[in-house]
Amino acid sequence: MKKYLIAFLLGVVCLEVQATPVVVKKIIDGDTFIGDVILADGIEVVSVSVRVLNVDTPEIHGECEDEIRKALYAKQRLGELIPEGTTIEIKNIKNDKYAGRIDANVFDSAGRDVGLVLVKEKIGRSYSGGKRQPWCVLD
Repeated sequence: MKKYLIAFLLGVVCLEVQATPVVVKKIIDGDTFIGDVILADGIEVVSVSVRVLNVDTPEIHGECEDEIRKALYAKQRLGELIPEGTTIEIKNIKNDKYAGRIDANVFDSAGRDVGLVLVKEKIGRSYSGGKRQPWCVLD
């Protein structure tokens, strides 16, 4: 219940502001991290799982060695773009299909859209929901 409440409160509060600051705590994979969200009134919501909106990266527990290798690189690259301990911004916050996680456009400390960077660098793919495309090449 707590996870649903956090996601709901973030969604309601963030509709009223352009950007919401987040302190990055831990990189999970190439498109997900844990952060402490700082709401407009100064209240901090700790350890929120944030998925980068509109991008899909390979899975660390992938279906082949190539996917796993690409996933580890994607995780490393996300950590370079939004290093642990830095404050970044998120916008367009939405509830994720998994309870306790939110989706958002993520902007690094230089103001770059992290999802667009990952797609441009061919580390991730554009993704708007639905069935994910496989990362493993079938022979």
